[in-house]
Amino acid sequence: MHAKSLKSRLLCLAGGAALVLAALTGAHGSAEAKSSLSLGMVLEPPHLDATAGAAAAIDEVVYQNVFQGLTRIGPDGSVLPSLAKSWDVSEDGMTYRFYLQTGVLFHDGTPFSADDVKFSLDRARAEGSVNAQKPLFAAISDVIVVDPQTVDIKLTTPSGNLAYNLAWGDAVIVSPKTAETNKTQPVGTGPFKFDRWMKGQEIRISRFDQYWGEQPKLEKASFRFISDPNAAFAAMISGDLDAFPTFSAPETIIQFQADPRFEVAIGTTEGETILAMNNTRGPLKNKLVRQAISHAVNKQALIDGAMFGLGTPIGTHFAPHHPAYNDLTGLYPYDPAKAKELLAKAGYPDGFSATLKLPPPTYARRGGELIASDLKKIGIDLKIVPVEWAQWLSEVFKETNYDFTIVSHVEPMDIGIYARDKYYFNYNSDAFKQLIEELNVTVDEEKRYELLKQAQQVISEDAVNVYLFQLAKSAVWNANVKGLWRNSPTPGNDLSQVYWANN
Repeated sequence: MHAKSLKSRLLCLAGGAALVLAALTGAHGSAEAKSSLSLGMVLEPPHLDATAGAAAAIDEVVYQNVFQGLTRIGPDGSVLPSLAKSWDVSEDGMTYRFYLQTGVLFHDGTPFSADDVKFSLDRARAEGSVNAQKPLFAAISDVIVVDPQTVDIKLTTPSGNLAYNLAWGDAVIVSPKTAETNKTQPVGTGPFKFDRWMKGQEIRISRFDQYWGEQPKLEKASFRFISDPNAAFAAMISGDLDAFPTFSAPETIIQFQADPRFEVAIGTTEGETILAMNNTRGPLKNKLVRQAISHAVNKQALIDGAMFGLGTPIGTHFAPHHPAYNDLTGLYPYDPAKAKELLAKAGYPDGFSATLKLPPPTYARRGGELIASDLKKIGIDLKIVPVEWAQWLSEVFKETNYDFTIVSHVEPMDIGIYARDKYYFNYNSDAFKQLIEELNVTVDEEKRYELLKQAQQVISEDAVNVYLFQLAKSAVWNANVKGLWRNSPTPGNDLSQVYWANN
């Protein structure tokens, strides 16, 4: 379906919805409604254990709501206290001492203590760990319980990023009693406890009355899964949903901006959206081929056509709002003639055929059609294969059974993934690994920034992937809802400070 015809349909839908608004004026009129919140999400999480999965949808439900870590990432990207109220670092940088909050209970009534911290971190870094971000804990040599409210983390080398790493959703603290059942019955220490999961529909959470911190104003919340942009638009315009923090129909944003019932927030994310390439697969083994593909994709046309202008072009795997960003957008300008020249030089003057596996998000499905058209112009024929999210995680992320795919990497400052062996795009560079090893033991901020810029340069020159754009956070919510994050420095929908202004 063309964008113009889609827009016409949505305008008709908006007009139809407006006719029934009079019947919906009481949708949020009761005290019960104003103590609850219904949020829309594009993807349903595969499970709810933040320590055992790579899907951002997991954290979008449980991060800071159900599960908490020693530290947390705030809405401005800063590292803040959480289950640790404070911490000290030894002069040699080899020991972090964390002082824990008191009076903390897990949702099953079990008291939280330093033993749980040791269990969680030892479990995350264990040889058989299934943690999707196990490298976050690589510098830890030992976790020592000093007393019930104090824990020491010993390092093999200084780690300037430890407090930040411990703020990721993958580093949340879990109880030994419930760790094995957190996928379906998550038990954490957060302000909300898990209530119910209706597969394919929604997840419900409710306020935990014995929460150790400030009680949230919301009594309950639900996360509803709506992947279709038309359905997302209809649910918001009708009042069926209160908020859609990552809205999937950017072409309708202008309509919400003109409607006083809604607030629209256009913010930033950590989501580097890439055309990922399997660097060990067929022609994609050849750097010249990957460079040709980088020249063949019209990034601005992609942003305009698939995202309706919402997105920032990038030239590497790094967020443009970060002070260490290296602007490499000029390295591979859109140049089909140059792309054909590089393909011929690589031994593929007539191009080749490949598959493009696309997960459900709008940026992937819409963007994939445009990229396939771009690559067709230089002789590369892509067979588009739509896949569901669970299928993508299995076939692409775990088994690396793909040629091309499109995905947004929303984890904060995750350029280190390019140093991992057998990561899904199968990149292997000793030079890059050495940079990351040096970065991991560097504490000085200016030196860290310089190393990060060098790392960005290496992966861009190697054309590991085609770096498309930084995903914008397009959020829509009821104008009376306050406290939702406008930016996404990490995946999550922290509801601890959310409330209805007309309560």
